[in-house]
Amino acid sequence: MAISHLRNEWAPNVTRELLAGTVVALALIPEAIAFSIIAGVDPKVGLYASFCIAVVSAFAGGRPAMISAATGAMALVMVTLVKQHGVQYLFAATILTGIFQIVASLLKLGNLMRFVSRSVVTGFVNALAILIFLAQMPELIGRGPTVYVMTAVGLALIYLLPLVTKAVPSPLVTIILLTGVAMYFGFDIRTVGDMGALPNELPFFAIPQVPLTFETLQIIAPYALTLAMVGLLESLMTAAIIDEMTDTTSDKNRECAGQGTANVVAGLFGGMAGCAMIGQSVINVSSGGRGRLSTLWAGAFLLFLIVVLGPYVSQIPMAALVAVMIMVSINTFQWRSLRSLLIHPKSSSFVMLGTVAVVVWTHDLAKGVLFGVILSGLFFAHKVTRFFAVESDRDGETRIYRVTGQIFFATAEAFHSAFDFREEDVQRVVIDLSAAQFWDITAINALDRVVLKFRHHDIAVETVGMNKATATMVERLAVHDKDGSKLASGH
Repeated sequence: MAISHLRNEWAPNVTRELLAGTVVALALIPEAIAFSIIAGVDPKVGLYASFCIAVVSAFAGGRPAMISAATGAMALVMVTLVKQHGVQYLFAATILTGIFQIVASLLKLGNLMRFVSRSVVTGFVNALAILIFLAQMPELIGRGPTVYVMTAVGLALIYLLPLVTKAVPSPLVTIILLTGVAMYFGFDIRTVGDMGALPNELPFFAIPQVPLTFETLQIIAPYALTLAMVGLLESLMTAAIIDEMTDTTSDKNRECAGQGTANVVAGLFGGMAGCAMIGQSVINVSSGGRGRLSTLWAGAFLLFLIVVLGPYVSQIPMAALVAVMIMVSINTFQWRSLRSLLIHPKSSSFVMLGTVAVVVWTHDLAKGVLFGVILSGLFFAHKVTRFFAVESDRDGETRIYRVTGQIFFATAEAFHSAFDFREEDVQRVVIDLSAAQFWDITAINALDRVVLKFRHHDIAVETVGMNKATATMVERLAVHDKDGSKLASGH
C-alpha cells in the first residue's frame, strides 16, 4: 500500500514524467535569465535558483507536479535591494524569505486559501494568461517574417501533433525540430544564447558575505517579508489551479514549508528567491506530468542543460519557446469564464474582471488578488445585510423584538437602530435572538448599547433564545450582564 502510494505521488508514469520535466527545463532557461536581468543580477543567479528551488520543492512541497523556480513577481521586489546593497544582501534576504515562509507554515497560514473566492482565482488565472501572452510580444513583434513563420509552425506542431500521437509531448518535439531547422538553415534570429551567458560550473555552498548585525537585518527584513508574502500567495494560488486541473488535492501548509526550505537552500547556493510558476506548471501538467518526479527532473535536467549542454541550448530559437508560451497562455485562460459573465451574479463577475484589470494594469499578482479578496468580502458583507431583519409586536406593556440574520460590523448599527427606546407605556422588552447569530465585538457592543439604553429609560430588558456560540460571546465580551454596568457617557 505504501509503495503504491509512493509511486502515485512520485511517478504514475515514469516516461511521461521525464518527458514533461524535459520540456519544463527547456522553458525555464530563458525565463530564469530574463528574471535575473530584471533583478539586476548575473543570469546564473536565476538559473541556480531555478535548479535549487525545483529540486527541493519536489521533495518538500505539498503539490506534486507543480513547478517552482525564479519568477518575475519576485524579481521585481529585489531590484532596489540589489541596486542599493549588492547581490550578497539578496542572498541573505532569500534565506530570510525562506525562514518567514517556514514560520507561515507553522502558523497554518496555508489555510487562508479557503477565503479566496472562486471569482478571484478565475481572475488571477485569466490575468496571468494575459501577462504570459504579453510577455512574448517583445520576442515576436518587429523580429522579422522568419520569426513569425517559425512561431506559427511551432503552434501548428503543438496543437496538431497530439492528433497523430501523444507518446511524446508536442512542445518538446516543437523545440527540438525548430532548433534543428534554425541551425541547419542558419537563420539569423534571436536565440537563448542572445539573452545572456549560461554558466559552465556547478553551484556551490556559500554563506552570504554580509555583516551579521541588526543593521543588516533591518535592511533585508522588509524585502524578505514582501518576498515571502508574494511567493506564498503566488504559490498557493498556483497550487489551487493545479489541484483543479488534475482533480486532486494538495497540502497548502506543507507547500508553505516546502517553498521556504527551497528558498533557504537557494540563498545558500547563490540563487535568488522564487516561488511557483503557473506557466511552467501548466506546461508540466499539459505534457503529462502528475508526480514529483517531473518537478525533480525539471530542476536536475535544467542544471545538466546549462552546465553540460550549454553550447547547444544557447542555439534554441526564442521563436520556439514563444510558441510554447503562447500555447500556455491559451490553455491557462479560462475561456468558459467569458460565457459565465452573463450567467453568474454581477458581483462575482465584477470581482473576476476587477482582479484581471488590477493584475494586468500593475503587473503585480499580489495586488490583484488582494483587491479581489477585499472586493469579495465587501460584496459578501453587503449580501448578508440584506437578510437581516428586526420585527416586533406588542403584548400589553411588553414589546417583543424578533431578530433574524447575522449581526456583525456591517449590520450592528442597523440592529441598534431597529429599537424604539422611548415608546410610551412599555414597561418590559423581550429581545428574541433565536434566529440571530452574533459574530464579533461590534455586534456584542451593539447589544450592550441596546440593553443599557432601555435600562437607562427604566424599561426592563430580557434576551432569550441565544444559541450556544452567541451566548459564549456574550458571556465573555458583553458588559450589560455584568454588575454595575451602565450606559456610557454620550449615549
